[in-house]
Amino acid sequence: MTAEERLAELGLTLPEVVPPLAAYVPAVRSGDHVYTSGQLPVVDGKLKAGGKVGAEVGVEDAYELARICALNALAAVASEAGGLSNIVRIVKVVGFVASAPGFTGQPQVVNGASELLTAVLGDAGRHARSAVGVAVLPLDAPVEVEVIAEVR
Repeated sequence: MTAEERLAELGLTLPEVVPPLAAYVPAVRSGDHVYTSGQLPVVDGKLKAGGKVGAEVGVEDAYELARICALNALAAVASEAGGLSNIVRIVKVVGFVASAPGFTGQPQVVNGASELLTAVLGDAGRHARSAVGVAVLPLDAPVEVEVIAEVR
């Protein structure tokens, strides 16, 4: 089954690449790798939710927001690689979680991104990862995800 078929089976479509909010590009290809900028949970040009995880945003909601971030990252990678079928593997994911004081569930939140990437790409979606708690993210987003992918 192709990545496109898995995406459709999940009831998802690859969104348009989210335009940058400042002086950067959504993704850069260098040799056989694509590096994405941090991807926020933006849907149809709007931030899906705001706030700190563990306060205004629950873990389950943040998990879903991390899935949106990963889907946006896949769109950015595909735009540089010439499509999803040219992604060889996801090498590394870094997830940033805007965390309320004392919140320590960052890995469970970023699992949303990791599990989406594996669902779409199969074993090629398995990756190294960091899940980091931060005080605040752009636009007061609860989650931000960046990806490094090996491509053809």
